[in-house]
Amino acid sequence: MDVKAFLKEITASPDYRGQICGEHIIPARPPCYGELAAPLPEELAASLKAAGIEGLYSHQAAAVGLVRQGKNIVVVTGTASGKTLCYNLPVLEAWLRDHDSRALYLFPTKALAQDQLKGLKRLTAGWPQAPVMGTYDGDTPPTSRKKLRDEGRIILTNPDMLHQGILPKHTAWGDFFARLRF
Repeated sequence: MDVKAFLKEITASPDYRGQICGEHIIPARPPCYGELAAPLPEELAASLKAAGIEGLYSHQAAAVGLVRQGKNIVVVTGTASGKTLCYNLPVLEAWLRDHDSRALYLFPTKALAQDQLKGLKRLTAGWPQAPVMGTYDGDTPPTSRKKLRDEGRIILTNPDMLHQGILPKHTAWGDFFARLRF
């Protein structure tokens, strides 16, 4: 169901009568693309192209450029505007240049971490070698936890697991933390 049909349906519903106080349609606008100062590594560029991404939006290119300069960033854009690439591209680019680099992603929920892992796996599908990555949460089996701790390059977790399962065992995580770039 598209947005117009949805709005028509709920405005016709007696359950919603009197609850919708206004409607404002924002017209579509053409995308604004940006350029990177240096191209992405070949594997990463090919992955984007395979996903149907022909160019980066201006906020994505700006974010990647700032991260490449070692700057911290905050990206605030609308839903489905490509925020994920703002951090996945620099992390994967760093890993392609140095297979020892590490990244720790924190998400508020296990479900979001799982969704983000699926996206990372789609982006690295078909690479001759991909970084070892996975979710580290309460559902992660002990053998997988050890493998991620010892071999993981991109670990996705949540604040609770960081405080309850990772930081109390920080000495075992020393190698991971010593190589943590993101």
